[in-house]
Amino acid sequence: MPNHDEIYSREAERYDQLIASQPNLMEIVNELMPIAGLDVLDMGAGTGRLTLALAPCVKSILATDASAAMLKLTGERLRASGMQHWGTAVADHRSLPLEDSCVDLAVSGWSICYLCASGVPEWRENLRQVMSEIERVLRPGGTVIIFETMGTGYETPQPPEFLLDYYRALEEEYGFQHRWLRMDYQFESVEQAEDLTAFFFGKGLSERVRKERLTALPECAGLWWRQFP
Repeated sequence: MPNHDEIYSREAERYDQLIASQPNLMEIVNELMPIAGLDVLDMGAGTGRLTLALAPCVKSILATDASAAMLKLTGERLRASGMQHWGTAVADHRSLPLEDSCVDLAVSGWSICYLCASGVPEWRENLRQVMSEIERVLRPGGTVIIFETMGTGYETPQPPEFLLDYYRALEEEYGFQHRWLRMDYQFESVEQAEDLTAFFFGKGLSERVRKERLTALPECAGLWWRQFP
């Protein structure tokens, strides 16, 4: 299995090629909470998948991530767009560099899971700290929206076993609502599909892509959301 920490720190542009082949999430977020005029925090922003989709509509947006390399690419793109109501900050989800009650919406895509997989001994404490920080920075009535994987290469949800306890805790302990959606990859060619799936998911999946000559790869994502009092 590829080392995702190394990918995020050393191969941000190639990672961005992969996620660029998935659908835009702005409409999904806007459906749950209309984003016009909001102050937004994107936690684990990566190369800006959510940040760049939401930025044109919001009052302000701050992108945080543990990877400076990822945020560098996000910042370059935001700067090139001419928008000025944004910022980036290298940060841990458990210690956000924000004042209390300063954002209306917090979003996080495919990120909190790295702190809360069952193989992480302190995952429950990590989740408690993350939720505490989210609640701290949200204004009264604010909303948090979390996206995580429900299985790559599957047409219906097949969530990784090592994330099941985390997902269950979101719903049963922290009061999140949940549904799933398709986030299929649409590649330009079989060769690109094979290359990028091997890069991020490993040879097992890329071999399937090669054998089946796939340019479309099914992906299921979980969506969790909660409005705080």
